[in-house]
Amino acid sequence: MKHTALRSIVHNVADSLGSGIGILIGHYEMDVYGDAQRSPERAITVDFLRGVVIEGKPSVSLVKSVALYPTALAHLCSKAGGSIADLAEAKVRFWSDALDHHFTVTITDGSGRRTATDYAGIPGRRVKVLDLLGRLRPKTSAQV
Repeated sequence: MKHTALRSIVHNVADSLGSGIGILIGHYEMDVYGDAQRSPERAITVDFLRGVVIEGKPSVSLVKSVALYPTALAHLCSKAGGSIADLAEAKVRFWSDALDHHFTVTITDGSGRRTATDYAGIPGRRVKVLDLLGRLRPKTSAQV
């Protein structure tokens, strides 16, 4: 499966969690950004392959929700013609600032290509930056 397709699938799963409307998992009592604000790190990082929070102090409701997402991720991968085995890493870091909610999707595909892509808002959209000619363009994904 192509790297961009995998990134899109992980974005959709992260956007579901970030919106607080867990239609993918049937669990609707979650506030990842609220939990991030209450965490000492002011962020929550989720490993969607294992279904665990790896950074921050999540609420009980968020822990239950995150545990359901590996199945949803596998379903979306198979629906797109791939497999969850095409992903070696699928982590998302959620945080807020004074202006907006943010999340960064970090994925590693089966061939070892690893990228981090920034999104903002609800629903999550690619962060925009000005190019050298002053045009607004999507921020490129960082090779990490």
